[in-house]
Amino acid sequence: MPTLRQSYDYIIVGAGSAGCALANRLSRESSRSVLLVEAGPKGRHPLLRIPLGFAFLMNHKTLNWGYHTEPEQNLSGRRISWPRGRVLGGTSAINGMVYIRGQADDYDSWANLGCHGWDYQSVLPYFLRSEHYAGSPSSFHGRGGPLWVEEFEPAERWRLADIFVQAAMESGLPFNNDFNGADQEGVGYYQKNIRRGRRHSARNAYLDPVSSRPNLTVVTGMLARRLLLDANRVSGVELQSDSPRSAGPLVINANREVILCGGAINSPQLLELSGIGNGELLSSLGIDVIRDAPGVGENLQDHLTVNVLQGLSGVKTFHEETRPLRLLGNLAKYAMNGSGLLSHPAAQVGAFFRTSEQVKRPDAQVHFAPAASETDSRGNMKTRTGTTATVCFLRPASRGSIHIASPDPTRAPLIRANYLSEPEDVQSTVAAVRRVRQIFQAPTFAPYRQSEILPGPTVNSDEQLLRFIQDHAESVYHPVGTCRMGADQDSVVDERLRVRGIEALRIADASIMPILISGNTHAPTTMIAEKCADLILEDSGVPLEPLAASYRRQLEGIQQ
Repeated sequence: MPTLRQSYDYIIVGAGSAGCALANRLSRESSRSVLLVEAGPKGRHPLLRIPLGFAFLMNHKTLNWGYHTEPEQNLSGRRISWPRGRVLGGTSAINGMVYIRGQADDYDSWANLGCHGWDYQSVLPYFLRSEHYAGSPSSFHGRGGPLWVEEFEPAERWRLADIFVQAAMESGLPFNNDFNGADQEGVGYYQKNIRRGRRHSARNAYLDPVSSRPNLTVVTGMLARRLLLDANRVSGVELQSDSPRSAGPLVINANREVILCGGAINSPQLLELSGIGNGELLSSLGIDVIRDAPGVGENLQDHLTVNVLQGLSGVKTFHEETRPLRLLGNLAKYAMNGSGLLSHPAAQVGAFFRTSEQVKRPDAQVHFAPAASETDSRGNMKTRTGTTATVCFLRPASRGSIHIASPDPTRAPLIRANYLSEPEDVQSTVAAVRRVRQIFQAPTFAPYRQSEILPGPTVNSDEQLLRFIQDHAESVYHPVGTCRMGADQDSVVDERLRVRGIEALRIADASIMPILISGNTHAPTTMIAEKCADLILEDSGVPLEPLAASYRRQLEGIQQ
């Protein structure tokens, strides 16, 4: 562990998608010292770089927080698994590597709620700045940024993936060659955060290239126990090492600001542990109330996904490629040039569609993989014959909460996702599953189609489908909203990500999203951190024009 100083200008808590990006951008100003704190390890496990390794990291005891919801009333009383990365890179080190920004209307809706400066045209430059797009030049993509984004090459595309694309087009969806371009609707291949066959996490993108900066200190294995406050100003952070030789809590002072990047679970948890939250709850746990902020931990939103498994024959799936001899061949391919089965993300093909004619823009998303899986006794996924299209309703009305259950910072908070608590979520999820089943019935699948595995041929009515969803649906791992940004006094942070009523404290992660975006959350979380860095530097008097010039020119090109 590096030698820690007594104080730093900026302390960033959490080294995930946001924390890594923020540490990179703030430390570009060489006169400012930056400390990045991560509770997990550095992460030397080989599966962290192998794309298909995500299947074995969902339940890893060291690299994963291993959260679960409380029993969900509308999901047959089941506790839903919420894996979150506990390692440098955070969840970007264990996710499915799908790069999706969401829809322009998502961000315009934030601005309409009073979050000025967060409309699509305002946030697009930060997406461009963050990205190095390895595909053909496009006005919707950036060059030279830290985060590698690439397309599937034709040689990488599985025959079964092409079949699904054709079937979706036969069912009425247009082909879309860029879900991050002008329009999200349609079916096509995802873009991915994989570089030369290796996962490209936030750590790989933002931390590794700047590890030698003398003003940047990265410390791992240190849990943030609470924020230190002097009246209503944050003065530092109390840390606890996970080393058995630790002498006890360590206090590090912040000369300028503390920025929380713990995500939708850990950021509200740390606020509450520090006396910032619902006063009645905190008092009941014996925590001194610094600021009564009932919005902390509320407004929780997540995507609930339903797997449709289709039996097939006569076409290659992952199952065949994981048999002993073929698996050895895939291991050899990967070792030689980073190709083959192990180089694939969680999904090759995606689809975005509207669940009814009354919906003006896509409100359902499909992740398709040429594989079907089941969970073994250890909680890991293993393949079986067939293929899977998992579908989620993108803009749920249901809201949940995350709150601490104890003053003990090592105890997991109580997660109540409250899935399917609103009728529109139920109706749209049932409709989304029906649409995916229609795709599998398209003529292109006829030569290969066997019996449906899940939901199964006996599940047909809306009531039967709802029961199936209640018994089998899972999280897509996109929790947001628990430190909501807004213009009203009940919001947790303002449009400059400053925690209301507390000085020298900001939050920059998915927890600040007022409304869940239409897609995966890694790219938007990175964007939030990129924008937060500019807000911080701007507020401290650092001129931003040299840093902003390139991506502003890109935006001007799009507007023309």
